[in-house]
Amino acid sequence: MKKANFGPYHIRKWFSFYEETLANETGILADGEPVKKYVIAAAIHNPLAGQFKEDLSELIENSPELGREFGRRINALAGDNEIISYGKAILVGADGEYEHGNAFLTNPAANPVRDAVGGGKSWVPSTGKIGGPGAILDVPLAHKNALYVRSHYDSISVSFNDAPRRDEVLVIWAFATRGRLHARLGGLKAEEVKGEDGLV
Repeated sequence: MKKANFGPYHIRKWFSFYEETLANETGILADGEPVKKYVIAAAIHNPLAGQFKEDLSELIENSPELGREFGRRINALAGDNEIISYGKAILVGADGEYEHGNAFLTNPAANPVRDAVGGGKSWVPSTGKIGGPGAILDVPLAHKNALYVRSHYDSISVSFNDAPRRDEVLVIWAFATRGRLHARLGGLKAEEVKGEDGLV
């Protein structure tokens, strides 16, 4: 039995990643500040690995505290850089169910992260899959206050050399300080965001 070390959860490992893009793919320098992206992930033992259980509340009930820790870590990593976009994902080890991972992405876990980055009106885009160590996952990003801001539709690809193990869930959050470099597809501009309904 793996001993709990974070509330009722056994977290084997925390990961953090930082990426700064200074020019676009054709070498055109940033139109303003560089795009700064951050990833924070936790490899968490899945107590339901290898079994089906109708009630997944044991994974969800204490997830707000996990969300607060993700929030604390993004603020420590980003420092004074304002978070404008966010996204989340899960990689579930081979002995678990995709639904086990999704239990860690529900609102009880997500709301403390929203609070930590200064609030967020729009829903957090998410994705996930079953996979093993080294699997590549594209984590979606979108504007935290208005989902219809096309310039902020983005992603970051992540891979972890030793996670998730078969009996783990890898919970991943990604953040960005701005939209894509030289976004020019029209639509609602970031400076026009009302931030009232999560859409515009």
